[in-house]
Amino acid sequence: MQNRRTERGTFFPVFWKIDAHYVLMDFHKVFDVPAEETVDIYVEGEYNVKIDGIAFEGSPKQIVVPAGKHKINIKVFNQANVPAIYVKGKTIVSDATWLVTFEDKEWIDETGKASDISATKWLNAGSSNFNSPAQLPSEFMLPTRKQSAVSTIKGKNSLLVDFGKETFGFIQLHGLSGKGKLSVYYGESEEEALSTEHCETLDRVDVNTQEKKDEIMKLSKAYRFVNVQCDEGVTLDSVSMLYEYADVKERGSFTCNDEEINRIYDVSKYTFELNTREFFIDGIKRDRWIWSGDAYQSYLMNYYLYFDNETVKRTTYALRGKDPVTGHINTIMDYTFYWFLGIYDYYLYTGDQNFIAQNYDRMKTLMDYVLARRNKDGLMEWMSGDWIFIDWAAGLSKKGEVSFEQLLLARSLETMALCANIANDTDAATQYNTLAADMRKKLFNIYWNDTKQALVHSRVDGKQTENVTRYANMFSIFFDYFNEQQKEQVKTSVLLNDHIQKITTPYMRFYELEALCALGEQNYVLKEMKDYWGGMLKLGATSFWEEYNPDKKGAEHYAMYGREFGKSLCHAWGASPLYLLGKYYLGVKPTAPGYSEYVVEPNLGGLEWMEGKVPTPQGEIELYVSTNEIKITGAAGTGVLKFSSRSKPVCSEGNVEDKGDGNYELTVEKEKSYTVNYN
Repeated sequence: MQNRRTERGTFFPVFWKIDAHYVLMDFHKVFDVPAEETVDIYVEGEYNVKIDGIAFEGSPKQIVVPAGKHKINIKVFNQANVPAIYVKGKTIVSDATWLVTFEDKEWIDETGKASDISATKWLNAGSSNFNSPAQLPSEFMLPTRKQSAVSTIKGKNSLLVDFGKETFGFIQLHGLSGKGKLSVYYGESEEEALSTEHCETLDRVDVNTQEKKDEIMKLSKAYRFVNVQCDEGVTLDSVSMLYEYADVKERGSFTCNDEEINRIYDVSKYTFELNTREFFIDGIKRDRWIWSGDAYQSYLMNYYLYFDNETVKRTTYALRGKDPVTGHINTIMDYTFYWFLGIYDYYLYTGDQNFIAQNYDRMKTLMDYVLARRNKDGLMEWMSGDWIFIDWAAGLSKKGEVSFEQLLLARSLETMALCANIANDTDAATQYNTLAADMRKKLFNIYWNDTKQALVHSRVDGKQTENVTRYANMFSIFFDYFNEQQKEQVKTSVLLNDHIQKITTPYMRFYELEALCALGEQNYVLKEMKDYWGGMLKLGATSFWEEYNPDKKGAEHYAMYGREFGKSLCHAWGASPLYLLGKYYLGVKPTAPGYSEYVVEPNLGGLEWMEGKVPTPQGEIELYVSTNEIKITGAAGTGVLKFSSRSKPVCSEGNVEDKGDGNYELTVEKEKSYTVNYN
């Protein structure tokens, strides 16, 4: 996946360590078989099969298992592709309950006695949607569907094709004939497609056929416009495409009385669809890589649109790779911390303890790497090989000990403590909690400035810098690290202060607006969404961009990284309204793992009405809110609807509790519907 990127036809690999699969895997499971049964076995790789430690001759495609309790082992070697098995009997079938290891630690002494294998680390096998032996994992491809252009402009030996909006897939050339060369120039904008010297991606085709034929480009690409240029001896009838997509289902929704907000939601949804592939990737044109910072935001958006756990898990595994740890994830210090944060949120939203257990050992070794790179004061500071990213912002200092990195480490240590408890590693949980508390204490002792009423950006040579940035301050709000007084101070001194350097990427606008929503500023945030995301729409965006600065003009919007068309016009981190509208306007969020408990605090933010669905592990929470009525249907667990009213609300389906000062609560039971009238 991460080695499909090309830049103007040149292979462009990632610049961090890529780990291959384990080439030798041992799969096993113990079955209690009620009656003798025949079992079919399909394997990708060389293999042997054992029952109760006794090997069958050769590599059988079918075995007979007698009645009784038996342990079946299938050991598979495959250097080219991931070792995989498909087992199908009446009761003996392959699924995620099988255990797997890449080293069984077994040895045999001179008497022929086998050692015990108590030191072997067994994990649950990965199990995906390969539900037929004909579906080979090594041949997996995303599904496609045909898509036609909305317009085609024919020139002399050229076609300029417009697909109407940002899209992704394989270009198809129809009625191709003649002898010569054909070039396909891709563009997210018309300007890019027409710029044969500076467009980011292209294809070259050698044509030598007298009969008309169709040809499909080998790699899928991102584009809206396609500029096809042919030599004199080449003819082409038309161009279409195969749209490539991940087959995930929408479960969340949002609509309201404001059509611009509805349009922002819909384009956010489409942006996220395009960047949801085998994994959650950053953007579809340029990198198409798995970046941890981008993925972390995608996880959160996913919980309010798809609730697709498998893509979260695949992306988490892919980012982490194998031991030993030789560098930060994607080489970026903050991206290592986002990996930990992603696991914290995954458990909160899904309640999936097994995934924590599967990852815990690699969480520990990654955290060991992090802790070994602290300076003499126990703080994270740049070391050779590190990239401190934070955000694309002009002149953003990375010198000294940056407060934002210490804050992310504190939260990562809290994640480690949580996961250590789940893994029954109580001593480690105590140690991680102690380290986390120490980091939080240091964060405020070292970086809080009473005069500036904010956390300063960094400390250099043991002294606070004068610079205040938004990053550590806004994260401390929704991490709930500030007390109420500090939250109000930071809202005024930082978030609503135009003298503090502004954020121009949707990446950090995500967190800035989340912090403001957490402070109850939904009215302000709604206006910001309309200005910022609405600003892109006014410029003709059909998906949301990697960066947007309203001060730029014309084709300036397409430039980045010193290249005329370097900017991604479809970037996953641009889709954050999915998360903001679900969590802070519909107001639905879990308060215990897997939505066993949750709260619903709707906030219209100046809207007249809104309605939507928020997915949970056991169904969708449905909500309609207007200025005088709330309708809600529960899903998993037990929810608490919190709202304000000037007079006592009326609800015939449940008991509304008066919490004082015009605040009320209603308990929402699973699969029950309630209507509340209030004012």
